Amino acid sequence: MIKKLLLALFLFLQFFAFSQYKPLSEKATVSVFTCGRGNELYSTFGHTAIRIKDSENFLDVVYNYGAFDFRTENFYLKFVKGDLQYFINATSYEDFVFEYQMDQREVVEQTLNLSLEKKQQLFELLTNSLSSEESHYTYKFIDRNCTTKVLDKINESIGKPFLQKVDDKTITYRELFYPYFDNYFWYKLGINIIFGAKTDAKAEKLFLPVELMNSLDKAIVGGKPLVTKKEILVKGSNKLESEFSFLNSIYFIALLLFIIVILRKLFVYFSYLFVLGLLGVFFCFVGLYSFHEELLWNYNALLFNPLFVILPFLRGKWFKNFCITSFVMLLIYSVIMIGKPHLPLMIPFILANGFILFRFLKQYNKVQNENL
Repeated sequence: MIKKLLLALFLFLQFFAFSQYKPLSEKATVSVFTCGRGNELYSTFGHTAIRIKDSENFLDVVYNYGAFDFRTENFYLKFVKGDLQYFINATSYEDFVFEYQMDQREVVEQTLNLSLEKKQQLFELLTNSLSSEESHYTYKFIDRNCTTKVLDKINESIGKPFLQKVDDKTITYRELFYPYFDNYFWYKLGINIIFGAKTDAKAEKLFLPVELMNSLDKAIVGGKPLVTKKEILVKGSNKLESEFSFLNSIYFIALLLFIIVILRKLFVYFSYLFVLGLLGVFFCFVGLYSFHEELLWNYNALLFNPLFVILPFLRGKWFKNFCITSFVMLLIYSVIMIGKPHLPLMIPFILANGFILFRFLKQYNKVQNENL
C-alpha cells in the first residue's frame, strides 16, 4: 500500500513538473498498446492504452482510460443502466506490462511518428485528463470506451479527425463482435438476446482495440507511415481456445428444449413459456431503464414474449386468440431474424415455441369439438 502511495505521489509530482515547467526531450516517444482478450466478460474485446516514454527525463508512463471500481455502490445496476463511471489512470510501464504477463495476454506496441510538438501536446492532454473533469466518463459500449478515448486524444493532438476506421464497414456491429464469444456460448447467447436493433446497424464507428491497431498500421502522415515500429511486448497464450464442452454449447440448449417438447405435459409447457415471459419482461424493462442505446428496441421480445406470463391464467377464446397472436409474433420474429448472425442460437427456441403454441391450439380445438 505504501509503495503504491509513493508511486502515485511520484507520478503526480512528475506530471506537475512536466506540465508546468519541463518539456519533453527529443528522445520522447509515443506509442499505443493493443492488449489481447481476457477470460473475464469485461476483457472479452481486449484493451487499448497509450504510453509516453522519455528516457532523458526518466519518464515511462502508460495512460489507461479503461479503469473502473468494482466497489462502486450498486455497481451492476449502474452498469446495466449505463451510468457507470469509468476513469483514466496512469501507471508505470513495468507495472502495466507485468499485469498482462501474469494473465498471459498479448500486448502489441505501435510507436507513432509524431513531431515533438505533437508529442508534447498529447502528453499535456493526457496529463490534464488525470486531474480535470475528463478524468471520469460514462462508459458506452460502442460510443465511448477505452479505445475511443485514446482515438479522440490522438486526433485532438493532430488537430483533426485524422484516424478513421479501415476495417469492414459493411457488416453490422453484431456480426463484428459475434466471433469474440466463440469460446463462451452462454455469454454469446445472453449478449445476443439482450442487445437490440442498434447492434444491427452498419459498424461504421471505430470502437474495438484491434480496429484502432489496424487503422494506425495504415495511417499516413506527411507521406510517411504513422507507425514507425510495431512489436509484441507480451506474447499471449492460447488458453482462450478451450476444448469443446457439451454444457457450454448450443447442443445442450437444443437437448433441453427437445426434452421439454417431447414430455407433452401442459404444466411443463406453461412453466417454460412463463420463464420466457419473465425474461421478456426483463428485456423490455431494461430497454426503458438503461441509457445503453444497444438495449433499445429489442425484437427478441417477440420470441421471449412478455405476454407469456399471463398465458397460464387464460381460458376459452382468450386463450385461443392469445396463442394465435403469439404464433403470428413468432412468425414476424422469424422473418426479422433472416440473415442475422445469431439466428442459429435462436432456432431451438423458435421451433420449441412454435411447437408448443401449435399443441395448445390443437388441444383447444379438440376440447371444443368434444363439447359439441
